[in-house]
Amino acid sequence: MSVQLQHPQWLDPKVWPYPIRSLDTGNFRIAYTDVGSGPPLFFLNVPQWSMVWRDVIYRLQGDFRCISLDAPGLGLSERVPPHLQRLTAVRDAVVALTDHIGVTMATLVVHDLGGLSGLAAAAHRPDAFHQLIAVNTFGWRPDGILLPIMLRLFGSAPVRWLDAATRLLPIATSGRFGVGRKMDHPSRRAYRQAFDREAIATMHRYFADAARNGQIHREAALGLEAMASRPAITVFGAWGDYLGFARRWRRRLPALKQHSIPRSFHFPMNDDPEEVATIIAKADHPQP
Repeated sequence: MSVQLQHPQWLDPKVWPYPIRSLDTGNFRIAYTDVGSGPPLFFLNVPQWSMVWRDVIYRLQGDFRCISLDAPGLGLSERVPPHLQRLTAVRDAVVALTDHIGVTMATLVVHDLGGLSGLAAAAHRPDAFHQLIAVNTFGWRPDGILLPIMLRLFGSAPVRWLDAATRLLPIATSGRFGVGRKMDHPSRRAYRQAFDREAIATMHRYFADAARNGQIHREAALGLEAMASRPAITVFGAWGDYLGFARRWRRRLPALKQHSIPRSFHFPMNDDPEEVATIIAKADHPQP
């Protein structure tokens, strides 16, 4: 069952000008937004929250149905205990929401660890998604040297404790090299406000889980296989693909279309929301 939520006191409706709903999945409650009409777009980011999609949704809601959710324990979703701070819980949240709203043939737009969890959900609900748009993300078991080290470092207990005490990562991420390049001060402040101590701990546990969760790696591979014959697009910041993900997507999906956003880092949808919205709008969208 879903219910309408009030904006929390720290989140001005002018900053997040969309309705907020809450869905009880049985194990936790997730917050989501469902706005606009037309071909459905399903936005998923982990381990930030839906604020990263705000300016893209604003440009697309007139022609598309825009759905975004906050992962369990993050953003406006219910805080959850450590055993649920796993990407399999994010997968379950996506599956529960697609079942609840009855979405089919949606465009799955994923960023960061949303790639792994979104593709795992696609393995369970292949009919829910028509195409994939991967924004600065990966969708396979972390391999090589640098990516596993980064995930384990950011997921480690010392870094988790340090960040919970100092809020260094939310502060840094809200700046001009993160989500905040085009945001005003109230928006950057609201973005940071969502990261209380529990949410910060959850964020770091998601990093750790991405490195070691074999189940999510296997299911993401199945989801990628299910999406292989469907339209696919990657969008990377020209200065943000420091791990060579775009090249690796091309090897896995030879027919995909690729876009690079000039002067952009890890958050191209915030660096240039107009261009990213245009790329999404011009993709192959079946009519619902």
